[in-house]
Amino acid sequence: MASASCVLSEDRFLCSICLDVFTQPVSTPCGHSFCSACIHKYWDSSDTCQCPFCKEIFSPRPELKVNTFISELAAEFKKLVQVKTSTPDTQRPETADVLCDICTEKKGKAVKSCLTCLVSYCEPHLEPHQRVAGLKSHTLLDPVRNLDDRMCKTHSKMTDLYCRTDQACICVLCLKTNHKGHNVVPLEEEYEAVLAKKEEAMANIQKMKQSRSKKMADIENSIAMSEKEAEKEKEASVQVFTDLISSIQKSQAELVEVIEERYRATKQKAEDFITELRQEVVELESRSSQLEQLWKSEDHHLLLQSFPTLCSPLHKNWADISVHSDLSFEAERGDVNLLKQRVGEIMERIPEIKMKRMREHAVDLTFDPDTAHQSIFISTDGKQVTFAKAQLTLPDNPKRFAVCSEVLAKEGFTTGKFYYEVQVKGKTDWILGVVNESFDRKQDTSLSVNNGAWAIGFDDHKFTVYTKKSTEITLKEKPQKMGVFVDYNKGVVSFYNVDSKSHIYSFTWFNFKEKVYPYFCLQGSTNRTNSAPLVITPVPQTY
Repeated sequence: MASASCVLSEDRFLCSICLDVFTQPVSTPCGHSFCSACIHKYWDSSDTCQCPFCKEIFSPRPELKVNTFISELAAEFKKLVQVKTSTPDTQRPETADVLCDICTEKKGKAVKSCLTCLVSYCEPHLEPHQRVAGLKSHTLLDPVRNLDDRMCKTHSKMTDLYCRTDQACICVLCLKTNHKGHNVVPLEEEYEAVLAKKEEAMANIQKMKQSRSKKMADIENSIAMSEKEAEKEKEASVQVFTDLISSIQKSQAELVEVIEERYRATKQKAEDFITELRQEVVELESRSSQLEQLWKSEDHHLLLQSFPTLCSPLHKNWADISVHSDLSFEAERGDVNLLKQRVGEIMERIPEIKMKRMREHAVDLTFDPDTAHQSIFISTDGKQVTFAKAQLTLPDNPKRFAVCSEVLAKEGFTTGKFYYEVQVKGKTDWILGVVNESFDRKQDTSLSVNNGAWAIGFDDHKFTVYTKKSTEITLKEKPQKMGVFVDYNKGVVSFYNVDSKSHIYSFTWFNFKEKVYPYFCLQGSTNRTNSAPLVITPVPQTY
């Protein structure tokens, strides 16, 4: 008979996360079991709470208790494994843990397995098969584990036939049921047929190996070429920017020199004027002194002769003379600022740089429960929204959406730039964007810029932009994470595929006049195909 190890098959007691025998096994609501530490660590490292095996999502996160039944079975299995491995093993890896099924106390190593008896034998217990005539006809082979795997699970008979139609090992009774009319041959015949293809198979494997080796070499060469190209491109880019910086620095120095030259010329001109004026002041003071002396001398003749000369005006008219120099370069500075802006625009053509600059304006958002439709469930951290299992009973609130599965973020904005990212992976339908604070939440209001909504959505394998009317757009790939960037002052709302860092669509040149809020819609849910959550994810600042 088959050993107990066949009943307590090892794969039934292995955690699918750590691939080891269960330790404190717990069962998820979907019925799959894992080590307690493994499943909790798995959930802690993931944005969603789902089964690692069947991917069913649980919200909220369930509280798991140790499954005592599986725990006891796992403990018994560990004891059995310890008994089997207590003897040093020197056999081949594939037969090292195959023990004799007949030994009762200390298990001996199996040397052969009998496909007729479905039992593995050590050397002493194999002796009857070598001596008794009826046993000599049994099929013996090198020791194998899990002999019951060679039994038909439906009819409990040896699978000694091979169905070429379904490419499966079957028993004789399977011919009358699921494999009726199929191309079925004895297992030995198929073995011989496959064995005859050995050379061809080995040649094909060798060919595939060579093909893949060549591909590896091609990729390695591509990496080497890419490295050289990257170095060349880096050197060229550095040189271009070095030349640009040098040119700008030279222009800066030239402009400073012009300003200084103009100032020096103006200053020299002013100093010359001051010197000339001082000389005239001295002359005028001399005239004044001479006139005072003439008044005192009472020399009528001399006074009359000198008076016209001493009182005559000086030749230079200073009324129209001023010191002025054009030291304003406002127009030139404006042109330089335009150049700076143009360089920034050129650099933002590079997706990684554009994404990095947008992420500098990242904001921390949370879903607002006061706005959530009663069909929406919000996670405790306020970062995930999913469909509730049943309509929730929520207090009436003027902010709450009353018709569709919509919700806003708590945070609103009236100026500046802001950016956030939303995981849409696994969803078949969704809508994202921003809406005005006054957006109608009680009626079935269509999304459009005329109604104060700037949004883009995915529905039924197509993308829709909600401008003045819904417009379909074509994308090369379906995003798994969306990035939304808003420049309130410039009236721009842009959408990006975060993974490919590619631009999807932008609303431009809108004049925002009130507070805007990030907007989210789960859309419809049909047969749980759209049950995945929308998740506001942290925005990394570096790559």
